[in-house]
Amino acid sequence: MSAPTVTAVVVRLKLSLLRNGLRQSGSRRAAYAASAVAALLFAALQLIGLIALRGHAHVESLVVLLVAVLGLGWAVMPLFFPSGDETLDPTRLVMLPLRPRPLVRALLAASLVGVGPLFTLCLLAGSVIAVAHGGAAYVVGVAGVVLALLVCVAFARAVAAANVRLLTSRKGRDLAVLSGLVIAVGAQVVNFGAQRLGTSGLAELDPVADVLRWLPPASAIDAAHSVSEGSYGVAVVQLALSAGVLVVLVGVWSRQLTRLMTAPDESTLPAADTAGRERASTGLGRLLPAGRTGTVMERSLRYVWRDPKTKSAWVTSLAIGLIVPVFNAWQGTGTVYFACFAAGMLGIQMYNQFGQDTSAFWMVAMTISSTRDAYVELRARALALLVITLPYAAFVTVLTSAMLGEWARLPEALGLSFALLGAMLASGAWTSARFPYSIPQEGYKNVAPGQVGLAWISIFGGMIGAALLCAPVIALTIWLNVSAGGDDWAWLLLPVGSAYGAGLTALGLRLAAPQTARRLPEILAAVSKG
Repeated sequence: MSAPTVTAVVVRLKLSLLRNGLRQSGSRRAAYAASAVAALLFAALQLIGLIALRGHAHVESLVVLLVAVLGLGWAVMPLFFPSGDETLDPTRLVMLPLRPRPLVRALLAASLVGVGPLFTLCLLAGSVIAVAHGGAAYVVGVAGVVLALLVCVAFARAVAAANVRLLTSRKGRDLAVLSGLVIAVGAQVVNFGAQRLGTSGLAELDPVADVLRWLPPASAIDAAHSVSEGSYGVAVVQLALSAGVLVVLVGVWSRQLTRLMTAPDESTLPAADTAGRERASTGLGRLLPAGRTGTVMERSLRYVWRDPKTKSAWVTSLAIGLIVPVFNAWQGTGTVYFACFAAGMLGIQMYNQFGQDTSAFWMVAMTISSTRDAYVELRARALALLVITLPYAAFVTVLTSAMLGEWARLPEALGLSFALLGAMLASGAWTSARFPYSIPQEGYKNVAPGQVGLAWISIFGGMIGAALLCAPVIALTIWLNVSAGGDDWAWLLLPVGSAYGAGLTALGLRLAAPQTARRLPEILAAVSKG
């Protein structure tokens, strides 16, 4: 009996990793099954939609753009989801006597196993069906699908191999926090593009498609359309471009594998020097108030900069808080009041303040011996948030007003934003003491198992409470906008909203402080489960 090939062994290893990972818990199996069903259902709908567009004018432009975006997604995926595939790190095989060429073939084959490649295959097949006409076009289309799929996979592998030292370090894991920003920006870009296409049709895509049709992997799929048009020479060039890029990617990947398997890992050598520089940097502390307030503020701001989960939440909130009002203003469909979205997204960061401390909250609890101590702790955390949220909310409001040309409504929009921010800080302080939950340090889950209900109550209950608390300012804004002569007094909403938000914050902190001081053991137990 002949020994199994390296490719067969690595493919079986990939299947074993997947199977053993699903055996860890029922929740993981359920999550994987749900995500797989959702991805395949979306792929099936895309396939049906592409088939339905067959024969439509300019459908080839849509297909080219779709495949180009798909290839870009494969190229950047390892940077933002480094732990999505255990086989992306070839250094785990460094102790085995494997040569680069067989290892490249094996890892390339293993990369074709999974929901992602199946999803990609469905989209590529639908794209070919949408643009191919005639037997020769379908033959070229089959070759194009194979080439495009291999180019996508090779892109991911080459990027992962070139950055594997970074992606397996703490800084590399921190890079994943940008995934929220990428998703937020991408969703708004897709929304904006869909609205433009809905009004002007697919012809808007032609100039972009004329360029992208020569870039792999889109060129491999567009070759089927070229054959349908009788441009056989163009189709050959497009397939050759995709094949050439595939060869280059595999070559780069092979060289990176050789370097990884033979060169020592020097990524941790400067760690001591870096730590020394970080300890010497105390400029932040000199700018903050003295005493407990300054210490707590510095600790909270360092969480924002250094803790991956906290950083991820802040990056996502900052991005969405800017993108929603700015994109709507850019499309001419928004109002200046959309700028309040920034205050709302940033105000969420006040919720579950003690959850980010995890089990280390016991050190904070040891310093709280009275209601006054609890009040100073909560006040300092709120002030740390205001250092970022207050100028950012003002900036978004001013930018939105400038884009819409509604400078007259800037004071009332600022007042409403500040009032909403104050209401969310007040409700966030109270829910942090009453409904704390743990944030796991490993993985992508932001809530420990068994505490999902607490998270829902804390966040959504607090948001509803903040909206109710802000109701008087909202009612005053509506009344001034509908009443005769109200525009002359709209500027009063800025001082009124600011004072109302500050008063709500102070009241919320006063009410949350006794709860915090009284429930320290319960809070510690709740935030230590992750």
